[in-house]
Amino acid sequence: MKIFPLHLIPNDTNINFMRLRWVSLAIATALALVAVWAIAFKGFNFALDFTGGTLVELHFDKPIDIDPVRERIEKAGYTSAQVQSYGSSSDLLIRLQSRDGATTAAASHTVANEVLKVVSTPENPARIARSEFVGPQVGGELARNAGWALAFVVVGFVLYIWFRFEWKFAIAAILTTLHDVLVVAGFFALTGREFDLTVLAGLLSVMGYSINDTIVVFDRVRENFRNLRVDPVEVLNRSVNQTLSRTIITSFVAFLTVLALYLYGGGSLEGMAISQMMGIVIGTISSIFIACPLLTMGFLKVTKQDLMPKAKDLEALARRP
Repeated sequence: MKIFPLHLIPNDTNINFMRLRWVSLAIATALALVAVWAIAFKGFNFALDFTGGTLVELHFDKPIDIDPVRERIEKAGYTSAQVQSYGSSSDLLIRLQSRDGATTAAASHTVANEVLKVVSTPENPARIARSEFVGPQVGGELARNAGWALAFVVVGFVLYIWFRFEWKFAIAAILTTLHDVLVVAGFFALTGREFDLTVLAGLLSVMGYSINDTIVVFDRVRENFRNLRVDPVEVLNRSVNQTLSRTIITSFVAFLTVLALYLYGGGSLEGMAISQMMGIVIGTISSIFIACPLLTMGFLKVTKQDLMPKAKDLEALARRP
């Protein structure tokens, strides 16, 4: 007996995904090129984490709601302010860029006083607990650390997949994962949405989700290559169909979780939630329409011998005098 949630799509489904491989790869390439253009020519709208600005800690006499505070600060002209609670519901941490681009401690103090006037009310007055200027050198260090983190993740993925599968699978998986991250990053560059550390964390999580989904499909590919006597394209096609139900259900559940974060996590987590939602959708699609099709083309074209090292060893022994 089949239970609906566990068998959303029948195991004997036979959709010919490989027939669309040229179209899907052409679309993927076009999206990647648009993303590269957006990043290269429009650039990211870096937040205070990377550019530097004023940090203000406020203490209110009573618990305060973040959303009205954020709205009042935005009306005052600070459109990219980050507002979040810390410690207790009466304490707020506000990060914002100076409107005139000033980088001195005096200018930072002036900005803090302006924010205090905007958010403080007679019913719930506030006082400044701390204010300081965060220099752009901190942002530069964060950018370098982000680059190192990205390189570490990519190298780790390559080594793991190479060890577990075969080098062709490793290259295909990394190309697929980098495509997913590039498209999500290109979206932020193209739309001008603020790029902060939470978005960076979202991009790294996109890499993890994308590679996980791809590995599940590749594991079935390896199993079918060893058990089925059909051509490689048919093996890849069957593998995608057999994992289709699992892929969709897992992605749907993960998407619901991140959707809740987007709806109820507040403005400070909005960028991360958007990047993760996009990553889940794109990662699911790429594991079906990009990862396996790459294994049918050029030097990445996989054969049965690639996944049967013992068979190759036996052939080598048989050829010995």
